[in-house]
Amino acid sequence: MTAERYFRETSMLVDELPIATFQAAPIQSPRTHGASPAGQAPAGLDPQVFNIRVALSAGCHADSGALVRRMYAWRGYAFEAGEGGYDKVTLYAETGGELVGTMSLCLDRDNRLPADENFGDRLDILRADNRRLCEPSRLAIDAGMSKRVFAALIHISYLYAGELHGFTDYVIEVNPRHVAFYKRMLGFSDFGGERPCSRVGAPAVLLRLTLDQMGAQIRKWGGSFEQGAGERSFYSYFFPMWDVPDIRARLAALCRGGERA
Repeated sequence: MTAERYFRETSMLVDELPIATFQAAPIQSPRTHGASPAGQAPAGLDPQVFNIRVALSAGCHADSGALVRRMYAWRGYAFEAGEGGYDKVTLYAETGGELVGTMSLCLDRDNRLPADENFGDRLDILRADNRRLCEPSRLAIDAGMSKRVFAALIHISYLYAGELHGFTDYVIEVNPRHVAFYKRMLGFSDFGGERPCSRVGAPAVLLRLTLDQMGAQIRKWGGSFEQGAGERSFYSYFFPMWDVPDIRARLAALCRGGERA
C-alpha cells in the first residue's frame, strides 16, 4: 500500500494527529510593524500552535516548493523545480493552516544524493567506510518564525533517519556565508572545500555531521530552553526527551503504513 493511499484510508494520522505539535510565541517579523525589538515576541500576542507533518499530497509538495522558491529568491539563489527522483521524505510545519517551514531529507539508498553532483568524490569516501548518508535539502523557514520551527524539522528528520532507518551521517551543501551557522549551532564540520553549485547558481561547501553526535546533543540539551537555562545551544530548541517516544511512535506508524520500506 502506498503512503498516500494509507493516509487517505487512515486520515486521523494526517488530519487529526500530526507527527508533532508545539506552541511558540510569535516573534517580530521583518513584515511586522510595531514597537517590539526584532526577534522578540510582540506584547499581548498568544502563542502560535505549530504542527509538523509529512508532505504526501501533490498540494502539500506544491506549497512546500512555493515556500522554498520564495525564500531562495529572497536570498538571490536559483531554484530548480525537480530533485531528480531522489529517495526522499519531505516534512513541513504549518500554523493556522499556513505552511511556514519545510525541508526534504534525501536518503542515500543507491549511492545517489544531490551533493553527488558537486562532491561525489567526497561522499564516496564515506560510502567506502560503510557510512549510510542522508542529505537535508530545500530547507526553508518563513521570515519571522520561531527557532523552534527549524529545530522541530531537524529533530524529526534525525528520528526518521537515525533511529528508525539506521542512517549514520548528515551531509549538507551550504553557501559559504552559512557555514559558521551550521558549525556553531548544530556541530557540523568541513568535509569538502568550496565548489560551484549549479543547482542554485552559487558556491557551496560540503559539511558533515554524524547522527551519533547529533543524538548526544539532543539528549543533553533538548527542551532545556523551557527551563530558563538560557540559549546555550541551538539544541535547546529541540523537543525534550520526554516528548520523543510519542513522536517516534507516530513516525514508526507512518513507516509501517508504507511510507518507506
